[in-house]
Amino acid sequence: MVKIREAIVVEGRYDKNTLSQIVDAPIFQTDGFGIFRDREKMRLLRRAAERLGLIIFTDSDGAGFVIRNHIKSAIPEKYLKHAYIPDIPGKEKRKSAPGKEGKLGVEGMKPEIILEALRRAGATFDEGQAPAARGITKQDMMELGLSGGPDSSAKRKKLIKALDFPEHLSANALLQALNMLYSLDELKAAVAALETDNG
Repeated sequence: MVKIREAIVVEGRYDKNTLSQIVDAPIFQTDGFGIFRDREKMRLLRRAAERLGLIIFTDSDGAGFVIRNHIKSAIPEKYLKHAYIPDIPGKEKRKSAPGKEGKLGVEGMKPEIILEALRRAGATFDEGQAPAARGITKQDMMELGLSGGPDSSAKRKKLIKALDFPEHLSANALLQALNMLYSLDELKAAVAALETDNG
């Protein structure tokens, strides 16, 4: 597993699953053309891009380029890097037939091809770097009342709204987003502000 500093955006969950077995990085999925309707997710991608940089890693077919261009039009180019996979004919193992253009997508690429595409995109590999500062953990979420308690769900919803995150983030996705955009101290301050507003 190779650590990459930038966040990565892919098209779907199978692409995300493939990448998450190869790289340690925040990985978002567009849900295909779903990104065109999901303003909240686009805002989250923009914030991740501004904080970490964002690598767009879509398939090499026409649909992949439409999605790539949509993201490019919504996020300043200075925050973006572009990873491209080669045109390789074939189909993914889980599919009964090849895609419309008969090319393998990100999901069907070998790890060495994915890593080479990320290197060519200019991804920042943290090979041999000092360990990163301690991130926000599930235990922190419990201690702050954001999970495991009777009112945790309601408290998470208020936090999500206050931080302008997509309202349907799961607890795990919220933890990932928090780790990408906030320190533990910043999270504690945000939770304290929520409690002050309620008091």
